[in-house]
Amino acid sequence: MKLSTASPLLTWLRTRLAMLALLLVGLAGLLPAAQAQAVGRDFDHSRTGFVLNGAHARERCESCHVNGVFKGTPRDCQTCHTSGNRLARTNTVKSTNHIPTTAPCETCHTTQSFNGARFSHAGVVRGTCATCHNMRNAPGKPANHIATTASCDTCHRTTAWLPATGTDHSTFTIATNCASCHNGSSATGKTARHIGTGSLNCASCHSTRGWLPSTWNHSQMAVTGTCASCHNGNNASGKSANHLVTTAQCDTCHKSTASWTAGTKVDHGTFSAATNCASCHNGSTATGKPARHITTGALNCTSCHTTTGWLPSSWNHSQMMVTGTCASCHNGNNASGKPATHLITSAQCDTCHKSTTSWTASTKVDHSTFTTATNCSTCHNGSAATGKPMTHIPVGATNCVSCHATTGWKPHRFTHTQVIVTNQCSSCHNGSFPPADGRTASHIPYQSLTGVVITNCDTCHKSGFVSWTPARLHTSVTVTAQCATCHIAIKPATGVHVGVTGNCESCHRSTASWASATFAHSPANAVGTGTCDTCHNGVQAKGKPPGSHIPVPAGVAKCDSCHRSQTSFATAVTMNHTAVVSATCKSCHSGAFVSQGVVGALGKPSNHIPEATQLLNGAAMDCKSCHTGTTVWTTVRMNHNNTMGNGAGWCKACHQSGTAFLGNMEKKSLTHERSSPVPTDCSMSGCHRPLGNTGSTYTNWD
Repeated sequence: MKLSTASPLLTWLRTRLAMLALLLVGLAGLLPAAQAQAVGRDFDHSRTGFVLNGAHARERCESCHVNGVFKGTPRDCQTCHTSGNRLARTNTVKSTNHIPTTAPCETCHTTQSFNGARFSHAGVVRGTCATCHNMRNAPGKPANHIATTASCDTCHRTTAWLPATGTDHSTFTIATNCASCHNGSSATGKTARHIGTGSLNCASCHSTRGWLPSTWNHSQMAVTGTCASCHNGNNASGKSANHLVTTAQCDTCHKSTASWTAGTKVDHGTFSAATNCASCHNGSTATGKPARHITTGALNCTSCHTTTGWLPSSWNHSQMMVTGTCASCHNGNNASGKPATHLITSAQCDTCHKSTTSWTASTKVDHSTFTTATNCSTCHNGSAATGKPMTHIPVGATNCVSCHATTGWKPHRFTHTQVIVTNQCSSCHNGSFPPADGRTASHIPYQSLTGVVITNCDTCHKSGFVSWTPARLHTSVTVTAQCATCHIAIKPATGVHVGVTGNCESCHRSTASWASATFAHSPANAVGTGTCDTCHNGVQAKGKPPGSHIPVPAGVAKCDSCHRSQTSFATAVTMNHTAVVSATCKSCHSGAFVSQGVVGALGKPSNHIPEATQLLNGAAMDCKSCHTGTTVWTTVRMNHNNTMGNGAGWCKACHQSGTAFLGNMEKKSLTHERSSPVPTDCSMSGCHRPLGNTGSTYTNWD
C-alpha cells in the first residue's frame, strides 16, 4: 500500500517516531556513557552539517555535547581549542608561543593533528618574517647563521629555508671581510685544497656572482720565490713526472704566470763546457740528440750549441778530429753525402773538398797529371761534372784542355787555331753559340746583292779574330748600282733624302766616305725659288750658323734673298735689306755680326753721337731714324727726336766745344754769348730754338 505524504496515517506515524526518539534521548542520559556512545555509533553525524573526521571521529560525543545538549554546539575550532574557554577542558589548545595570527585554525591545521601545520605566507607583508621566525614562535636564525639584520625574505623563500639565494653583495668591496660569513660554517668557505692566500680577501679573486671562474692572476699578492707553496700537485698543478730534477723555485725558469711554457727559460748562465748537458737533454727530461745527429763521441752539447737555442749550431769541424773521416757523417743520413751525379770515387771527401764551410768553396780535383790525351768528357759529361753547354761552339773531337785550363773553364784560350775555321765562320757565328755572336739585325743584306760572291764572314771581315771591325765590303767585292739595297734602310729622314728614289751614287761618288757628295739642285730648288730653308735648316742640311748669322724675320727672309749661288754660302752674298724691312737696323748692326768683315753687319763706330743717352727717348730710336739709305751710312739726316735740351735731352752733348763725334755739327762753348750766369745747355742761352727765338729748330742756329 502506497501512502500519500498528506495521509493522516503517515502524519501519525511521524509523530510517534519523533516522540520515540525523544524518549530514547532521555533514556540515554540515564544510561552509562559507554552505553550512550554505543547507542549513537551508527549515527550519520554529517547530517548535522559537521563532518566528524580525523581526531574528531575518535572523540566521545560528550566531549563536545556537554550534559547531553546537542543544540548550539559550536562548530569553530577556537571555541574548543583556546585556553580558558568552557569547552576547551582537556583539549589541545593554542600554545602561548603560537605565531601571532587571527586566522582560523583550519587555515593551517587539519583535524588529523595539530602537528604538521601548513602555514600560507600569501598574506604576510615582506620584511616581517622575524615577527614569527624568532626561535620561539617559529624556527629562526641558527647560531651559525651569518651575521645580518636583513629580513629573512631577503635571501630565503617561503617554500623552504634552503637554498638561500639573493644575498645582496652589491655594496661589498675589497675591504669587506668575506670570511666573516664564508668560513665554512655560516657560508661556503675555502676548501682544504685552496691555495694559501694569507689574509687576502675572497673578493681579490672571486666575484659575488659565483666562486668560479676566479680572477687569480698572481698579482693579488707577492708570489716571487714562493711558487711551490701552491704548485705542489695538491693545491695547484706541480712539477710533472718528467720535469727536470731541480730544487729551484718555479719562477727561476717559468717567467710567465699565464702559462708554464710561455717565456719559460732555464737559466743556463752558469753552464760551461764542463756542464753535463746530457743529464737533462737526454730525450726524455729535455730535448736530446735526434737519431740522425752526427756522431760526436763524448763531445758536450755546448761545444756546438748555445744556451739560447739548438739552431743555428756553431759546428765548424774544429770541435773534434775529422781529417779523413768525412764519410762517417757525410753519408746522406747524418749529413749530406755524395749526390747521385758525383764523380765515381772511393777517396775521402777532403781529398777534393778543402773547405769545411762549403762543398764548392775551395773544391779542387787534382788535375795535375791530366794532359791533352786525357779524356775530359769522362767526368765533364754534364752529369758527373760540368759538361759542354748546349750553346758551346761545335769543336768536333777536340779535347777540353785544348782551350780550357784545369783551374777553371774561364777564361778559355780559343784562338781559332784549335779547329779549321777558314770559310767556316758561320758554323759558330750564327747566333746560336754565344759569345760567338752572329750577324746583328742591322747587318747589311749582302744576300740580296747580285753579281757579288760572298761565301762566308771572312770574305769581308779580314782583320783577324779579335774584332769584327773594320770590315770592308767595297774593298773585298765590287758593287755597282746597288747602293740602295743596303743603304736605303739607313738613309737619314731629312728633306734632302725624302723622295729620293734614285741610287746613292747619284750624289755620293766615293765608297770611302759619304761626305764627298755633290748635291744637284733641281730646277724646282733654283736660286730665287725661296725653297732653300726646306733643307737648309740645320737638321736636314747645313743651316744658318748659330750666333754669327744676322737675325732675319722667320718665314719672310729666304736664304736666296742674299745668297745667290748654290756653290757656297760664303760666295755671291749680296745683302738684300728689302728681305728684312720689318726688322730693326739695330737687331743686326749691333757689332755682333761682323763675321763677313767690312761687308758684314757693321755696328756704330766708337765716335758715333751718343743718341741713346743724350737725345730725348734716344734709346728707343733705330738707325733708320737718321740713316735713310741702305747702301752707305753717309746718307744721313740728323733726327733730334724733339729734344729740348737741359734735361729733355742735351744739346751740349754734341754741340759743345771739345766734343769729337762724327758729323759736321757746329760746336761752341756754352758761354760764347754771355758768361754769367753760365747756361746749363745750348737751348738755355735764350737765343737758339727750340726754346729761343733765333734760327730754325734743328736746322740752323741763326
